[in-house]
Amino acid sequence: MNIEQINEGHKGYFKASENDAEAGRMTYTWVGDTKFIIDHTEVNPEFNGQGVGKKMVLAAVDYARKNNLKIIPLCPFAKATFDKNQDLQDVL
Repeated sequence: MNIEQINEGHKGYFKASENDAEAGRMTYTWVGDTKFIIDHTEVNPEFNGQGVGKKMVLAAVDYARKNNLKIIPLCPFAKATFDKNQDLQDVL
């Protein structure tokens, strides 16, 4: 599965794809220069149960760590992922 990040000024998203099919998308909004809010995570139904949402959250965490950023998970899925994984707390 390929995860790519697209920044579009004040907003952006992480897109998961496999074999040229979009598996999911997680959108975010920048809050200043050092934080972003994950506001929505959506997985296409044919990819349910394959961990697509978590892979996108982990890609966001990796991006935040590499760029010394913080994440505010307002999306219920992203928030639940952070709550269940203590090793992700450093980017909150």
